[in-house]
Amino acid sequence: MQTFSFTPMQSNINDCKLTIKCQKKLVVIDEPIIMGIVNTTPDSFFSDSRKANVIDAINTIKTMIDDGATIIDIGGQSTKPGANTVSVEEEIDRVIPLIELATKQFPNTILSIDTYYAEVAKAAVAAGASIVNDVSGGTMDEAMIETVGNLGVPYICTHIQGTPKTMQQSPTYKHVVNDLLDFFFSKIDSCKKAGITDIILDVGFGFGKTIEQNYQLLRSLSAFKMLEKPLLVGVSRKGMVYKPLEITPEEALNGTTVLHTLAILNGANILRVHDVKEAKQVVKLLSLYQ
Repeated sequence: MQTFSFTPMQSNINDCKLTIKCQKKLVVIDEPIIMGIVNTTPDSFFSDSRKANVIDAINTIKTMIDDGATIIDIGGQSTKPGANTVSVEEEIDRVIPLIELATKQFPNTILSIDTYYAEVAKAAVAAGASIVNDVSGGTMDEAMIETVGNLGVPYICTHIQGTPKTMQQSPTYKHVVNDLLDFFFSKIDSCKKAGITDIILDVGFGFGKTIEQNYQLLRSLSAFKMLEKPLLVGVSRKGMVYKPLEITPEEALNGTTVLHTLAILNGANILRVHDVKEAKQVVKLLSLYQ
């Protein structure tokens, strides 16, 4: 078994050693790790994340690995607000050739499949992916959680209200933090019953939340440590960054870096990012600060 290990950060928030078993690789998370985003889509919200062909995507993956990414997250359809869905077949056609080639080119790198379709998850794991990243938390394909349990891989369970097409149509909560804690308590139980042993939680910034609700979750992120699961944060270049600043996603790197810093200070274990080098710099500097 191959083991990835990291130097611990001295923090009373983020000092718990967590592990995730990805096929024959064991990831020990004793400092925040970086997940790089690669999209085989024509319509993802950040234009630079769209890779027109497999060669462009492979070059991007190599750069991300060189810059310090531990995980590469490959997605085949946009989940931006208002996005239309593509079929299982089209998503498979988009992601499987890249996963197969990336597995051969970078055998020591952990690949994740970003999908809410159980059939895509199965095909991706067969092609070499080691993690299933489901933005719907099992709400958009009732077979997903059972499928991941049978596959025996880690599962990133994300909270979403609605679907990507509808999620920003007046999202409403009694209390956003408590509502999400209830959601995760229930989902963790369902995952365990399905045989999923490695569960990663993502509060779903931008997935059915207002800007104010996003920032309430960011301030309260440490509350989710009670669930004793790794916390993934995906805020990279999202609306909660660029809309208040009245800029575009392409101009939102500086704001993203600020939120990555706050996320780690509040307990994030994994940062899902477009800009690996800059996120890795945040981790390094915070390791000196804490």
